[in-house]
Amino acid sequence: MSGFDDRQKGMEAKHVHEEEMKFKASAKRNKMLGLWAAEKMGMTAEEAEQFSKDVIRSDFEEPGDDDVLRMVQDALAKHGIEISATELRAEMDRLMAKAMEELS
Repeated sequence: MSGFDDRQKGMEAKHVHEEEMKFKASAKRNKMLGLWAAEKMGMTAEEAEQFSKDVIRSDFEEPGDDDVLRMVQDALAKHGIEISATELRAEMDRLMAKAMEELS
């Protein structure tokens, strides 16, 4: 049984590590997304930094990425920048891949 227990503990540790990496990657992606959107909206560096923090916080409103997408899309629209959900999701996917790569 010891071998089985060791294997189970190893799998649990791997799962915990993978979940931590997903969380860190999502936060990093959201920061990059906020900075990307802030640039499009012509924000100052200080405003961009605050906006990126707001984007990170928006991810805790509901499970999944819809809360982040909605927040960024609404902010862009308020600045007269229309972007489709499909285009925004594509940018989110691109930034997630970049965040995962940077964390690896």
